[in-house]
Amino acid sequence: MREIYLEDTRSGLLQPLKPRDPGRVGIYACGPTVYSRIHVGNARPFVVFSLLKRFLEHEGYEVSLVINVTDVNDKIYDAARAQGCASAELAAEMTVLYKADTDALGLGRPDHEPLASETMGPIVEYIQTLIERGNAYSMGGDVHFRVRSDPDYGSLSHRQLDNTDQGEGVEGSDRKEDPLDFALWKARKEGEDTYWASPWGDGRPGWHIECSAMAEELLGVGFDIHGGGSDLLFPHHENEAAQTRSARGEELARIWMHNGMIQSTGEKMAKSVGNIAPLHEVLAEYGSETVVMYLISGHYRQPLAFGEEELAQAHTNVKRIRELGRELRPGPTTTKPGADDDDRLDSFRDAFFKALAGDFNTPLALANLYEWARAARFLKAKGDQDLAEMLNVLGLESLLSPDEEAPENVRGLAEERMTVRSLRDFAAADRLRDEIAAMGWEVRDVAGGFELLPL
Repeated sequence: MREIYLEDTRSGLLQPLKPRDPGRVGIYACGPTVYSRIHVGNARPFVVFSLLKRFLEHEGYEVSLVINVTDVNDKIYDAARAQGCASAELAAEMTVLYKADTDALGLGRPDHEPLASETMGPIVEYIQTLIERGNAYSMGGDVHFRVRSDPDYGSLSHRQLDNTDQGEGVEGSDRKEDPLDFALWKARKEGEDTYWASPWGDGRPGWHIECSAMAEELLGVGFDIHGGGSDLLFPHHENEAAQTRSARGEELARIWMHNGMIQSTGEKMAKSVGNIAPLHEVLAEYGSETVVMYLISGHYRQPLAFGEEELAQAHTNVKRIRELGRELRPGPTTTKPGADDDDRLDSFRDAFFKALAGDFNTPLALANLYEWARAARFLKAKGDQDLAEMLNVLGLESLLSPDEEAPENVRGLAEERMTVRSLRDFAAADRLRDEIAAMGWEVRDVAGGFELLPL
């Protein structure tokens, strides 16, 4: 197996991937809170960790990918109340839409997609253990984690203890021993229509304990990779790590990976900011291949600018690769490569996979794919199998699918254009070409006629 390195947020260093169970890798990535449809920013961790799984499988590992769904949360209660519907009904509806929207990316599903609402037994057990060990306490129906009981608190996010505002506001502050403490269980409040019984009274879990329980339930403690957006580093992931360390006496995960935020107009894309681009709308306008290409165009750890210019560039790159695939489909070649030519192509292919092994550097991998493509086009030899191998790891294998047949109305316009061209009415030909392009097709003049290719 190739040596693979990933940057661990806790240490800030590239760490070699050394699976807990040789040959097997467990990945947990935080999924969405389902109070509305997801936006492009929510799609980035889904894409990053789905493709990381593909790469690790290419390298010979057996991979279990878990991406949870947070279907119990304050935001869901608030959104349901505003819409006049039941919170469980809203969460279920948004979960279905989340799966439909991410299905449309064409990357398949994670191996497990646990729901917080279906993990109450393990969550309650976790909280009981923390109380028994002195790391948590119950007061007035709430249960809070004693932050100061964990000597390593802050080691993941690199924050000083006194600079760890949990963002919980004044809610429940009268039931906290220390303002730094965070909620593990929240007593039912008036108007909350979904709740569970517990040793501390009716209520529901805090956000952080949900993920610790779901991750451990499916992957155990000390699994290999915990992922999510950099906005979750504190307090969410810091609190996950502290809970597990305190309850189990060991770390939840070996490597913590954080993807950067997608930024629109210089700000993080977020519902609260109001600069949302819903994933389903972007997919409908640009297509899944362009969206995936866009999301892997920058290094996963870095912020990624979002706008028409970036999506247009991704669309251009998709067209370049699709065109190359057409040229490399099995058939006669015009030259026969020598050993040096084979070595040249192989060096770019190897560099592609080496880039992914070095902290999953997709932009560097793409750069080597383009170098490979230029060489393959020049040599007019070898290629379709290597290209398929690389594109499959990037979730872009559909670019090598046979072109669909153009609809009859598009073919009719192309035939009309061929006629006006024969009459040297080039203005009319250009107008028809533009009409065809507006319908999603490119018309090309070839010997004896034309061909139509999807844009």
